Amino acid sequence: MNFERSQGTGYGQDGKVKRVGEKAQSNCKSMNDSLDGFLIDENQLHTYDDLTKVNPVTPTTVLRCLQARYSAKVFYTHAGCTLVALNPFQPIPDLYTLEVMKEYHFAPRPQEFKPHIFIVAEEAYRNVQGQVEPTNQSLVVSGESGAGKTWTSRCLMKYYATVAASSSVIECQDTVERIEKRVLDSNPIMEAFGNACTIRNNNSSRFGKYIQLQLDRSQLLVGASVQTYLLEKTRVSCQLASERNFHIFYQMMKGATEKQRKEWRMPLDQSFAWLPNAEKTLEEDCFHETTEAMVHLGINAERQGEIFRILAGLLQLGNVNFRSSVDESQPCCLDDQSKDFLQRTAHLLCVSAEELQTVLRVRMLKAGKQSTLHKPCSLPECRTRKECLAKVIYAQLFEWLVRFINNSICADNSAWCNFIGLLDVYGFECFQINNLEQLCINYANEKLQQHFVAHYLKAQQDEYVAEGLEWSFVKYQDNKGCLDLIEGSPSSVFSLLNEECRLNRASDAQQFRVRLEKELSDNTSMSWDKFSKKPHFTVAHYAGKVIYQIEGMMEKNKDPMPPELIALLQTSENALLHQLFADSEAENPAARGHSKVVTVVSKFKGSLESLMKILHSTTPHYTRCIKPNTDCRPMTFRKEEVIMQLEACGIVETIHISAAGFPIRIPYRSFIQRYGSLSKSSSLKTNPHDKDLAGDHKDRLGSAATDVLRLALLSQSLDPAYILHSATLNSLMHCGKTKVFLTQSVLDLLEDCRNKLLSQRAFSIQCCWHRYQKRRRRARIQAATLIQAGVRSWFVRREVRRWHRAATVIQTTWRKWRTLMDTLAEAELDDAEDILEEELPVLDPILRERGSVQLSSIQEPVLVRSWPMGLVLASAPSITVSMTGTGFHKMMSVVACLKLPFRRGEYKVKTNQFKQGVASIRAQPRGSVKLHYQRSPLLFAGMHPDRKSDGVTGFNQILLENT
Repeated sequence: MNFERSQGTGYGQDGKVKRVGEKAQSNCKSMNDSLDGFLIDENQLHTYDDLTKVNPVTPTTVLRCLQARYSAKVFYTHAGCTLVALNPFQPIPDLYTLEVMKEYHFAPRPQEFKPHIFIVAEEAYRNVQGQVEPTNQSLVVSGESGAGKTWTSRCLMKYYATVAASSSVIECQDTVERIEKRVLDSNPIMEAFGNACTIRNNNSSRFGKYIQLQLDRSQLLVGASVQTYLLEKTRVSCQLASERNFHIFYQMMKGATEKQRKEWRMPLDQSFAWLPNAEKTLEEDCFHETTEAMVHLGINAERQGEIFRILAGLLQLGNVNFRSSVDESQPCCLDDQSKDFLQRTAHLLCVSAEELQTVLRVRMLKAGKQSTLHKPCSLPECRTRKECLAKVIYAQLFEWLVRFINNSICADNSAWCNFIGLLDVYGFECFQINNLEQLCINYANEKLQQHFVAHYLKAQQDEYVAEGLEWSFVKYQDNKGCLDLIEGSPSSVFSLLNEECRLNRASDAQQFRVRLEKELSDNTSMSWDKFSKKPHFTVAHYAGKVIYQIEGMMEKNKDPMPPELIALLQTSENALLHQLFADSEAENPAARGHSKVVTVVSKFKGSLESLMKILHSTTPHYTRCIKPNTDCRPMTFRKEEVIMQLEACGIVETIHISAAGFPIRIPYRSFIQRYGSLSKSSSLKTNPHDKDLAGDHKDRLGSAATDVLRLALLSQSLDPAYILHSATLNSLMHCGKTKVFLTQSVLDLLEDCRNKLLSQRAFSIQCCWHRYQKRRRRARIQAATLIQAGVRSWFVRREVRRWHRAATVIQTTWRKWRTLMDTLAEAELDDAEDILEEELPVLDPILRERGSVQLSSIQEPVLVRSWPMGLVLASAPSITVSMTGTGFHKMMSVVACLKLPFRRGEYKVKTNQFKQGVASIRAQPRGSVKLHYQRSPLLFAGMHPDRKSDGVTGFNQILLENT
């Protein structure tokens, strides 16, 4: 570059030219020497994780570094604020596993890991509730068709569905897993109905989508929403050579069961005109995965049957062919085979076959408000109406699927507070024949390139100058001229197209070309090939020049829909098809006012502008996907194709700005709030909410911010002389007028110092809190001990008082009973009568004094010393008891209580108060009664002694022997 510039300035005398040429040659030689010095060790090129480390930064050095990393199977490389992703065109094991996701998610600093798409995802996830100001995030994945944008978006969705779905609550975990499953299941459905195989990509997105992953305050995934842009519905009825229709049709053909084939009238050996290259098998031809995802999203088997019957009907409609009629006043004819296909189409769409045949061949014209004319359609018109019917049905079905997915996975507005957006749009396209679809697709890519330029390349440099940084501008490619050509005002390609459609006249491609040349000839981004016979125009896009054919562009922009076709579909017995067109307008577009005409370009431009508003309100993260070769061959790197993509998307300029700039910009107020605690400077004790940050106050804050950085550097045990050097501080941080500019390494350093300080303070707070808790616990224990002692003493006193009351009652009752017994005994002694039936032997005075029992079988009285009375009576074979009682009933009760054995019913009861000395069985002894045992009689409870003559055995014998 320097060589060419120097030679261009060398003119005049030969000597001067020679001197300038020699100087240019020396500059070129020195540059080549530095380049050779950089490229001398190619074995180390793959170690450059960030292209900002390349020196010098030129397209050649960047290309060689990317090629070395690609050869080493390293496919991700940082390029300043963007991530460059090279498509390997083959599966790479262990690159996107769950373990790798967790490794990047739980890492304190993911930036220190190897470049990966998960680093960009994790950075956006952490910035949702970021270090300074939480904001919504957007991940913009751009690149050419086949560069790997769809795969990258799929990996991002899987990453967020994994890391944002972790919860310790079981109920919440079930809900999050269900949402995660639905979000992931929406992807195969969208790809099946919206992606197709093109000459540049086997899984090319034929629509744009912006997915919002909705997060709650805890950063858990609670829902998602999908916005789509410009489905290429013309692909249903028109496919280029070597390309295929949408994936869903091939999935049905290859994955349907015999029962389904019979229901859909799709024999295995049948071919369809709208299903080219059906013999080609792709990884995306997985019908079971699509139907399983439908079930998880809530599309039941009945609704699936309605969807697939509609799609099968479209395939049958493609086989319907018309031929011109001999009489021009009659509609076009159908051969026998086409009539059969028409019958199948009507059966699958659940409409009348006669009415379907009529609306395809006859056009209805309104003459006034009530009269209607029927005009036979020409052969091209019949084909157009057939294709129009297929396109409108498929487009409505696709929109219904998007609405159903959103209703299934979208959360309420109150349930989420932030989102992360994933933008996956069609890449830049340039085919042999380019029409309105390619113009809109490339226009969308131009808008995204402008967003990248405006947000990063231009806005950052303008901000550096406004904030007072010493900055030399880096030149970059601006695509403003191309966008003015496509969408500018007052005249542009889009405005002229819309004007042609509102005129409601027959389209003339040559006339429109002349008008374009007249209105837009001043724009350098447009050119024409005057020798071409076909009307066309050429647009110089940022990625290269594209030739667009004008023929058919106006008709596609009008997107006409005959009202009789809609009226027919509204009569369908297919519940889903009837629902799709129940609220559609059956009004003739020609009858509308000029202001009511809504063209394809207008709708696409409006939806794209709403998308750009969302992107401008979020923090973007860029990923540039690079296609190493156009043939999609694995591990094949073609330099000329890669360098064109690098220059087109501005990677080299991005590296220059990233290497020399400050990617982190924090307002003073936010900086003080977050990092002011690192310094004891009085400047940082100012009210952070004070809006007056100008003049001397700003200077004090700038010096305080510099002190914070010095303290942070000193905490890393660096050389103080190196730290105090102004050049060192200026290379790491710059204090502007309203903001502090930092590099990523300085921000990480400040975060580490802040975390350490917070940890120390948290430890101090914990110590104080533990001390306070310990003292409080000790005081509570002492108080509890006193309370327990008081309560126990109260319980003891209460129990003692109860005992005293009980003892008093017992004593009182005992005394009353004792008095009563004495009274009764005295009364019985007074009322007793002498009963004497026979003479008894005279007892010994000692026996009379101690008591005796007369046994009938023993002649002499038996001496009883403290024998249990019941034992004696129960052991005696015949006993005579002398006792005193009053009344017959009382005596019988006493005998019954003693359980005396009856022998022939003969017994006698008599008193012996005069002779035997026993007053009464109720009378209590006058002295104390004491029983003395040598050993406990229970020890002999299991013994069975021999039967003795006195008849006492067992336990009674033990008692007698030991009493």
